Amino acid sequence: MAKLSEKIGYALGDAAAGGITWKVMSIAFPLFFTNVFGLTFADAATLMLVARMFDVVTDPLMGSLADRTQSRWGTYRPWLLFGAVPLGLIFALLLYTPDFGPVGKRIWAYTLYLLMMAVYTAVNVPYGSLLGVMTDDDNEKNQFSSFRMVGAYAMGFITLLSFPYLQKMVGGSDQHQYAVLGAFFGLLATVGTLACGLMTKERLKPVRAEKFSLKPFADLFRNRPWVILTLIGICTNFFNGFRYAVAGYLFEYCLKGDVTVSGLIINYTVFMTFGELTCMLFGGVSPKFTQWMGSKRKAFLVAAVICLVFSIGFFFIPMSPDYIWVMVALVVLTSVGIGLYSPLLWSMYADVADYATEKNGTSSTGLIFSSGTMAQKFGTAISGSLVALFLGIAGASMTTDAMGNTMVDPASITDSVLSMVWSLFSLFPAVIAALIILLTRFYPIKK
Repeated sequence: MAKLSEKIGYALGDAAAGGITWKVMSIAFPLFFTNVFGLTFADAATLMLVARMFDVVTDPLMGSLADRTQSRWGTYRPWLLFGAVPLGLIFALLLYTPDFGPVGKRIWAYTLYLLMMAVYTAVNVPYGSLLGVMTDDDNEKNQFSSFRMVGAYAMGFITLLSFPYLQKMVGGSDQHQYAVLGAFFGLLATVGTLACGLMTKERLKPVRAEKFSLKPFADLFRNRPWVILTLIGICTNFFNGFRYAVAGYLFEYCLKGDVTVSGLIINYTVFMTFGELTCMLFGGVSPKFTQWMGSKRKAFLVAAVICLVFSIGFFFIPMSPDYIWVMVALVVLTSVGIGLYSPLLWSMYADVADYATEKNGTSSTGLIFSSGTMAQKFGTAISGSLVALFLGIAGASMTTDAMGNTMVDPASITDSVLSMVWSLFSLFPAVIAALIILLTRFYPIKK
């Protein structure tokens, strides 16, 4: 029986990766790259697409490599211990805007973004795989997974809520603010990742294949539960990705900037914080909800229906700051569904890993969990890329100021762009939620 301290330690791993680095990359990077760093919409879209092609190769390779790691620290923990510093450092550099020309900035952004994806993979794939070797008890796996999600959402809540106030405290230009906050949050991510590696234990020994082989990769595509769950994972991250990537544009263009209510500054990060808090609370009750529903599959279906209904509802809210609390309410209600299904996804990956071990005779835990990380990055970043692409299609374009800096042309933000932003936050995620429901109905493991 694992101690509470170990569950907290495991939660710190996703507090660092999911609650800090990935949360900022999901919600702030699209707006940062176009409105602060100075990339064009086309450059930002291409950057994220190129990174995803990179991940298609690196994530499965990392999973296979992690499965075969043998060290005094275990199989998966050494990747957290030695990857913590590079993770925080590269994240900090990525939010720094160098004094380069357009070509130099493009090289800087592409190089560091790809490095960030590689280091994130090297840390997060082994982190997810830890769940498969810390315990063989299914209820305890659900508890670890629930702690993980609560850690991620609690830290995401703190990160997003504090962001505008920290920006105000730092002062100076937008570029200076993002650089300082990048260093600060990068340090927190390093500390959280190290703490996770030190506080967790590997109790089970993976059944390793004797030699490297392509067979585990081929076995994946014959593993029906894995195929369906990977598609579900991609869709859940598309669902979140569209909402987070477009939130900054929603406030910048549709609501004409930050909304101040009774002294509370509601900008795009604070707006999504309400959802983070809800996800944290309902992530904590997800194991009980699953027991009440009778299976993970049923619980997942109900959670996806909640996401579908309230995403559609958001589309019909008038596009005005006067309705900010109605918007907050719909974000909260949508996040009930996200909070319920998020812990289930990782617990279901553990079930798929157990199924694969039983069927094939050797462990492919790291490889299977790498698909979860790949789905996370693929769904989130492709949706961010599509947001930039769709805004360009709707008419948003760039111009150059008197100093030669690239910036969004205010005249290009027409009604069609505003409608596209509103739809990207509501109708696009609703379609994805419908796909999640359809796929979940075909998921065969009935635990």
